Amino acid sequence: MDVKEILRHVDHTLLAQGATWEEIRQICDDGMKYGCASVCIPQSYVARAAHYIADNWREKGSWLPVCTVIGFPNGYTPTSIKCLEAGNTVADGAGEVDMVINVGWVKEGRYDLVEREINEIKAACRGRLLKVIIETCLLTEEEKIKVCEAVAKSNADYIKTSTGFAGGGATREDVKLMVEHTPGKKVKAAGGIADLKDAEDFLALGAERLGTSRIVKAVKALEQ
Repeated sequence: MDVKEILRHVDHTLLAQGATWEEIRQICDDGMKYGCASVCIPQSYVARAAHYIADNWREKGSWLPVCTVIGFPNGYTPTSIKCLEAGNTVADGAGEVDMVINVGWVKEGRYDLVEREINEIKAACRGRLLKVIIETCLLTEEEKIKVCEAVAKSNADYIKTSTGFAGGGATREDVKLMVEHTPGKKVKAAGGIADLKDAEDFLALGAERLGTSRIVKAVKALEQ
């Protein structure tokens, strides 16, 4: 697969707790230069990044949507707070929002609450893309299928494998399962995507987005 095509699917990501503005600015520059799908960053940097991209994208290469995360990384924040986070980040300039589900509700079999929360957050996003992180490494096979079904019935745009903060990331098996059980939704693989071969494999399995910081680094290495 062409490298440019792979990059078109990458949410170039920096969510480390110690991330600085200079690091965020650099991944914005890289995302604009390499034509990434978005840059995925902490909420506190959304407004600054959105303004920076608006002022620089013509010079740097291409327009770049800003994505951020809410209820991150644990997912057990009350729904009202997640909605507030979504509304604030959209007002700051986020074009995409990645939310974490309440995994405890899945363990209790409360898929109705999972679906309801997704829909409330989607409404708070005011038309922006919503991706639902289900944290596959914490779920059984049956739970993965049932939560996929809940997301499929919801108003979300994407289902996403992982935060990358729970001890596991995307696997080929999970992406295949999610594609099969979320008709009408797109799939984002995130966490542990190490190189261009991984990226190509996940895209071939049906993932539409890849959450990773490593693909741009791999492309830069090829240029040296």
